[in-house]
Amino acid sequence: MTQTETPQKDRPWLIRTYAGHSTAKASNALYRSNLAKGQTGLSVAFDLPTQTGYDSDHVLARGEVGKVGVPVCHLGDMRTLFDEIPLEQMNTSMTINATAPWLLSLYIAAAEEQGADISQLQGTVQNDLIKEYLSRGTYICPPAPSLKMIGDVAEYCYKHVPKWNPMNVCSYHLQEAGATPEQELAFALATAVAVLDELKPRVADEDFPALCGRISFFVNAGIRFVTEMCKMRAFVDLWDEILTERYGVENPKFRRFRYGVQVNSLGLTEQQPENNVYRILIEMLAVTLSKKARARAVQLPAWNEALGLPRPWDQQWSMRMQQILAYETDLLEFDDLFDGNPAVDAKVEALKDGARHELANLDSMGGAIGAIDYMKGRLVDSNAERLGRIERNETVVVGVNKWTEGEQSPLMTGDGGIMVVDPAVEAEQIARLEAWKAERDSAAVDEALRALREAAAKGENVMPASIKAARAGVTTGEWAAQMRAVHGEYRGPTGVSASPSNKTEGLDDLRDAVDMVSDRLGRRLSFLIGKPGLDGHSNGAEQIAFRARDCGMDIRYEGIRLTPEEIVNAALEDKSHVVGLSILSGSHIPLVEELMRRMREAGLGDVPVVVGGIIPEEDARRLREMGVARVYTPKDFELNTIMRDVVTLADPQAVAAE
Repeated sequence: MTQTETPQKDRPWLIRTYAGHSTAKASNALYRSNLAKGQTGLSVAFDLPTQTGYDSDHVLARGEVGKVGVPVCHLGDMRTLFDEIPLEQMNTSMTINATAPWLLSLYIAAAEEQGADISQLQGTVQNDLIKEYLSRGTYICPPAPSLKMIGDVAEYCYKHVPKWNPMNVCSYHLQEAGATPEQELAFALATAVAVLDELKPRVADEDFPALCGRISFFVNAGIRFVTEMCKMRAFVDLWDEILTERYGVENPKFRRFRYGVQVNSLGLTEQQPENNVYRILIEMLAVTLSKKARARAVQLPAWNEALGLPRPWDQQWSMRMQQILAYETDLLEFDDLFDGNPAVDAKVEALKDGARHELANLDSMGGAIGAIDYMKGRLVDSNAERLGRIERNETVVVGVNKWTEGEQSPLMTGDGGIMVVDPAVEAEQIARLEAWKAERDSAAVDEALRALREAAAKGENVMPASIKAARAGVTTGEWAAQMRAVHGEYRGPTGVSASPSNKTEGLDDLRDAVDMVSDRLGRRLSFLIGKPGLDGHSNGAEQIAFRARDCGMDIRYEGIRLTPEEIVNAALEDKSHVVGLSILSGSHIPLVEELMRRMREAGLGDVPVVVGGIIPEEDARRLREMGVARVYTPKDFELNTIMRDVVTLADPQAVAAE
């Protein structure tokens, strides 16, 4: 093409908003409203019970129903979720992993009821369990059977739903857990390799390249947008390299790096939250400016996600940001803006070299499945280093550790600037679930569950049996119970090693304080850290445990998904001096209420309890009224300050002085 020729204008990416809350009916209304506003694809957020394979009436679901997404317990919920939305014409992304075979089965059954041609369905299930063991925690079964179920979905879709992306290799949460760009590249690509190795024996050699072409990615874009843009160009090159050299895929069509993106939520701040609008825009540029590495679908967080659940207006504002870039600017009229740029080329090559080195390291451990513990430890270390740089002011975060004074935001209206889910939603959802169970054919359900369990036990593809179970009225919890019964349940690594780190600086005074208080207590200060409920975002709890260990405390942190009863029993067993809870799903009020009641009943009413999470000030006040000693939110980023609080709360002299 000569310099005078005008290139063909590129198509805009799919514009999505990650959405779902309260009930299927309320979420359906939100989806139809967003589509009417110009959204071009759906991105479904499911609540934590649905993600982890529990029905809304399960003990672990208490306080979690409808909080971070929509509850889908059965075909009736899925039917309501997509009422008046023609699924044959829609491109739907479902952020679901452990229960991906089941939710896709419900989606297919709902589409069949609409009269859709199943072979024409378009969309994506995330279906990436490996990153769940590393960062989000919504796993159910151990890695090997989970990988097998990922393969089941991919094989089924290839044969029956060929336009569907059966797996979205998700590096998004790796960055949220602290991954460097090189780690994000390597860990995600190692996951993709593990999946392709699982799939290769399942299809004829001549069909395998096309199956490779259906694997897509879901990535993160942080605030260092030049590096992030180079990372995406590195992803393109490395994916092409792997498919060519490892798998012999010759057709360039099947080697294209296809990805969607949500830009970084980790860097959104509770302090001066209006600044997040600029962060989101800058991060979006990383995945749109370079045509060679442009995202196929973009969803943006809202400015207030560090505060709580965004309102429809907040989501609309983020969607308008995409539309202005796609339709008002001239970005899509040009070829790649960075080809031949020496600075970009050098950075891309450096990232690729670092990722190749890490990939070789993972390969020596048996690939992604064999290296889960190693990868988890590396992420915890990297996140600790990131937080340390912020604490030392080596990394500037505007409004957090620099330029902290400013005007009050007028965006913070009387509702606190967020949407609050009505607590009555949970009881209503449970009532609908009970009605569904009462009205279905019990014999058909029993037969469907028997067939599902038998298929899983025999190692057959679970998708056909799952679709039949969906039609029979089986629930999410019942489906997952069969997988647990056959494959067992998994407890993921915490990434927090047993011995203190020598990397942490500036802790001498804190270590002396811990030693002094431990002497007064007559034994080492014991700090129990727990994550009640189904919230799997363990980064904060891991960093607290990491720092407490480095201060010399005797810590106990057993990972995610604990009941209040289990945490209280652990406090009794350890004779804990302080109990710390991490809850980021919004379910802090009912979970802490139950835990405090159980603490009193167990004779532990005088043991201080501290709570951290995304907690509005009104809720923080309620927690303190329940007896919680300290409440921490994302603005409390200085971990050493939290450690001093823990030491003070455990100190008998400080308690006596009060």
